[in-house]
Amino acid sequence: MRAEMVRVADAMHDQIRHDLDSTESALQLMAMRKELAALVAEWKAAGGSEHLPTIQERLNANNRPAQKPKTVTHR
Repeated sequence: MRAEMVRVADAMHDQIRHDLDSTESALQLMAMRKELAALVAEWKAAGGSEHLPTIQERLNANNRPAQKPKTVTHR
């Protein structure tokens, strides 16, 4: 759902940059946010208590696999 929200937000910002009507994209994004908020509330009501990361925390997280040290081969 978050990936779809990002896609809709990007489309909306692109429409704004090109001075186009972004009403549909904005309404779709608001509906998606409302749905996400309802899902989080439902999760919490079901006993969910672990920390949900913010967008900034997710962006700051290093999710890349560890790189192996490069070995130099001598010829």
